[in-house]
Amino acid sequence: MKKVLLTGANGFVGRILRSQLVAAGWSVTGISSNRLDAASADDIQLDIRDAGAVAEVVQAVQPDAIVHLAAVTHVPTSFREPQLTWHTNVLGTLNLLEAIKQHAPQAFLLFISSSEVYGEAFKSATKVNEESRCLPMNPYAASKLAAELACQQHFRQGFAGAIARPFNHIGPGQSPDFVTASFARQIAQIEAGQQAPVMKVGNLEACRDFLDVRDVCDAYVQLLALANTPIEGRVFNIASGRARKIRDILDVMLQQSAVAIEVQLDPERLRPSDIPFAVGDSQYMTQVTGWQPHFELSDTLAQLLTDWRDQVSLGQ
Repeated sequence: MKKVLLTGANGFVGRILRSQLVAAGWSVTGISSNRLDAASADDIQLDIRDAGAVAEVVQAVQPDAIVHLAAVTHVPTSFREPQLTWHTNVLGTLNLLEAIKQHAPQAFLLFISSSEVYGEAFKSATKVNEESRCLPMNPYAASKLAAELACQQHFRQGFAGAIARPFNHIGPGQSPDFVTASFARQIAQIEAGQQAPVMKVGNLEACRDFLDVRDVCDAYVQLLALANTPIEGRVFNIASGRARKIRDILDVMLQQSAVAIEVQLDPERLRPSDIPFAVGDSQYMTQVTGWQPHFELSDTLAQLLTDWRDQVSLGQ
């Protein structure tokens, strides 16, 4: 059985990806900076910024593949704590690259970047593809692009791997720091009488490209299958290609509630670098792997709302 080392294994995406990797026949060793509620006795708690600890793990596991999810991903946090963001996202990636080079040169690296790297390129108001310019507009995006460049240098030295640029992915278990989970939690709290029937929201006019997290994880699993396949381009957009206005997303969720809810703009929820249109072209991903998203967004939103109703009823 092939072995994969999964960093960020205890995060929103990591937990779902683990189950899909296991279903695809991988033996998974998870790494997380937090306690792993997890799944395997082989899982390891460490700080990706600790180069020595990262090297020890890679040497011990001898993975066939590595999926590098671990990162500071929350954009407002990246503005508040840029040093933490850069140390984690860039130096953490460099630590992993050096460990691979020294101890597991055969391993295929899948680096999980972000659509945020395109930044100002979205101002063209057209779908971006992998050839679009990367013009990051926040510390998170800048750190991800820097880590991408480090990975590209790694690939140029003959090591195997690919870079994924996922667009907005959502589902049960996501932090309420992110927009759809914030909507779902507020609706659940209002239904439970824990919040006045008023929702605080940010920019509702922005258009975004939303995917079910399970579709995104499926894309990652399919990219790992390229380990022994010659590929010309190593960067892959993971996107639906559909523009969805945040207001329309909220309307779908409000329709799934029987409670009348007023919507109010909260200036504190407006991001300093917000852009009106951010949608991706993933034709290259489909061409190389055959990947297509399968989950309907309305179903994903319903599951997200159900999950938050459960959490609120348990006092979480």
